[in-house]
Amino acid sequence: MCKKPNGGHRLSKFSPEKLSVEYLYGVTATDFIMPRCYTLTHSDFTGEIFLTIGHQYAWNKIGPNSDEVLGEWSSNNNVNFLTVYVHIDEGEYTQKEAAKRNEIFRRELPLALTAIRYGDRFLFNTYPILNFAPIIITFMSTYPQFARVENWGTFQDYSI
Repeated sequence: MCKKPNGGHRLSKFSPEKLSVEYLYGVTATDFIMPRCYTLTHSDFTGEIFLTIGHQYAWNKIGPNSDEVLGEWSSNNNVNFLTVYVHIDEGEYTQKEAAKRNEIFRRELPLALTAIRYGDRFLFNTYPILNFAPIIITFMSTYPQFARVENWGTFQDYSI
C-alpha cells in the first residue's frame, strides 16, 4: 500500500507537451501491478506538470507547502478504483487560507486527473476497463467543511 500524503496555485488548461512522466523502479507503462501510485506535482513558474508512477509515492519530489496530488490504485471485490489524496491543510493554514486552497484544488483537479489519465495512457490502452474505474477524492483538512471524500466520476470523463 502507498504511504499517505501534502496542497494551491493556478494551473492552466492541460497541455500534453508540458507533462513529464517518470516510472520508478519496478513499474512499467503497461503492467498493472499494485500498488501503483501517482505523484503529480507542477512548477508554478513554467507551468510544467510532473507525474511520477511507482509502487510508492515519490516523496523526494514533494516540497514544503506544496500542492501535489497523490493517487493510489486499489481493488475491492475485483473492482478497481483510484483513490486520490489532496492536502488542504493539517492545521498549518488559517481557515481562510484553507478555503482558498480548497477552491484551487477543486478548480484544478480536472486538469490533474486528465494529466494522470494521459500520462498513464499506455496502461489505459492495455486495460481499457480502467477508463470506467471510479475516482474517489479524499480532501484532507482539519476544518470539517473541507474534509470530504467524494466520487469524481471515472477516467472516461478525463480522457483527451
